[in-house]
Amino acid sequence: MLGEGPWEEGADVDDMWLKMATCVRKVASEVFGVSRGGKQEVKETWWWNDEVQRAIKEKKECFKRLHLDKSATNIEGYRLAKRSAKRAVSVAKGQAFDDLYQRLGTKEGEKDIYRIARTRERKTRDINQIKCIKDGTDRLLVKDEEIKDRWREYFDKLFNGENEGPAFKLDDSFDDTNRRFVRRIQEAEIGEALKRMKGGKAMGPDGIPIEVWRCLGERAVVWLTKLFNLIFRSNKMPEE
Repeated sequence: MLGEGPWEEGADVDDMWLKMATCVRKVASEVFGVSRGGKQEVKETWWWNDEVQRAIKEKKECFKRLHLDKSATNIEGYRLAKRSAKRAVSVAKGQAFDDLYQRLGTKEGEKDIYRIARTRERKTRDINQIKCIKDGTDRLLVKDEEIKDRWREYFDKLFNGENEGPAFKLDDSFDDTNRRFVRRIQEAEIGEALKRMKGGKAMGPDGIPIEVWRCLGERAVVWLTKLFNLIFRSNKMPEE
């Protein structure tokens, strides 16, 4: 990574970040492999056949290639694989349920129904599948939008307290002279920030944990300083 990384400063924020992020993810994937992590949603797969498994596997392979290289070819390949997998799933699922309905009167059909029911019941016990919640007046909420609004209200009070004062607008009292001379971000500041950040936390949208930048040492500090100063000068954040 230290030898092949794009450590030079770029002229465009998106280009500079994308080159480094792609390189980091590529090296990490080759050295450590790829893991989804976390508790995944329980999916019904009892009706999967060989064709569905092949289509899903091909879609995953296309996604891996797209993750490492977002070229037009890989984007189109993943789009086609995703469409093919969706079609295979639809056909197999329809056929499986048709067969199940025909076997409902048999002993095997009863066992299949109980197995599906148990799987769905376990899914509703998952913490991610909240079916109801109470509002501030202990009224039971069951609609998805009402539940989301209740969580939003809860976290708003948790982080912002009970303050409901009027919002105010900052006046534009600084002229161009006051804005012109601004001290650049220093490498020491970046190094100190990396030290203070806690490790072992969930990754952001870029998929790069804080441990990566710490392992890269002083080289990463210098590069991050260049990136942040470029962001500051261009007044633009990377799209990713």
